[in-house]
Amino acid sequence: MTTSLADRPCVACRKGTPKLDPDAIAALLPQVPGWQLLHEPDRVEREWKFPDFAEAFALVDRIAELAEAADHHPDIGFGWGYVRVSLHTHAAGGLHENDFILAARIG
Repeated sequence: MTTSLADRPCVACRKGTPKLDPDAIAALLPQVPGWQLLHEPDRVEREWKFPDFAEAFALVDRIAELAEAADHHPDIGFGWGYVRVSLHTHAAGGLHENDFILAARIG
């Protein structure tokens, strides 16, 4: 039995941690529906739309709790009616499995 992506632990990364190769990224991306692969730097990103600021802020608050618990901190942009989240691992200089784990937890 395999562990779901969201249930895997995030591991501490330090400078020089290897980034994922394209094959690993291609295998993980389908496990995080709604997330898109972007480049320069390689990252996964997702955007949500909401009818007001309060609902957008509620998602940001939930993401902040998940990120803090995982000790993995995304770039978050939000305002009236939208939230945009971008994940990548600075220490790896690109994508790491931790990015996909947090994306799976966020949804």
